[in-house]
Amino acid sequence: MSRITGKLILVTGASSGIGEACARRFAAEGANLVLWARRADRLERVASELGSAHRVSLSVAVVDVRDRPAVNRAADGLVRADRVPDVLINNAGLASGMAKIQDGDPEDWDRMIDTNVKGLLNVTRAILPHMVARRRGHVVNIGSTAGHMTYPMGNVYNATKFGVRALTEGMNLDVAGTPIRVSAVDPGFVETEFSEVRFHGDAERAKAVYQGFTPLRADDVADAIAYVLNLPEHVNILDLVIMPTAQRNVYVVDRSS
Repeated sequence: MSRITGKLILVTGASSGIGEACARRFAAEGANLVLWARRADRLERVASELGSAHRVSLSVAVVDVRDRPAVNRAADGLVRADRVPDVLINNAGLASGMAKIQDGDPEDWDRMIDTNVKGLLNVTRAILPHMVARRRGHVVNIGSTAGHMTYPMGNVYNATKFGVRALTEGMNLDVAGTPIRVSAVDPGFVETEFSEVRFHGDAERAKAVYQGFTPLRADDVADAIAYVLNLPEHVNILDLVIMPTAQRNVYVVDRSS
């Protein structure tokens, strides 16, 4: 039996990509879900499909993780309903733009910093104290290989993902003395809407990112996250880096595979 069966899992950015794949994977394993995302229509579609396919409890909320008051309201609602999550998946994140620092758009910078770093902090601050009070919980932060190695014109995105890596390490230290686990899962190339968002809707440019090799699928990353969650309580994966076989680091990709 899966160790996550019956647990309550909160997934941010749950309306697409890795977040949606996690929701589908966890529901199939019998987990109860709280799904947060910005896009109400897509969020409702995912919840409707999962509710029809699986006998698990599902609740959704339209939450932009950049909006601290909205995050706090949604979290307070969970606490009042005695639905403190057993697991928090800090998945909401994005890249916006790709330019040299001297040519960068500060609005892109704000969007990445506010979502990838401050958004993760907003959600964690709203949920983690209740996990600590109950002495039960697992936080999984979705990072990136971009948090291990910089690449040209990645600058601010790299900085945010290095920040996620540092926050994961810091959280682990801060919950020392409790049974709370904090993990990171850091994917390389995953073919989702990520590149299309980065390139502001330029589908052709986004498609070119994955040409010539087989990238990860969102389901592959969800599998890795499920592995981390299913480990015994005395085992904590601090950082799991997952890449397609064709990728060896952020620079070396065999595009003939």
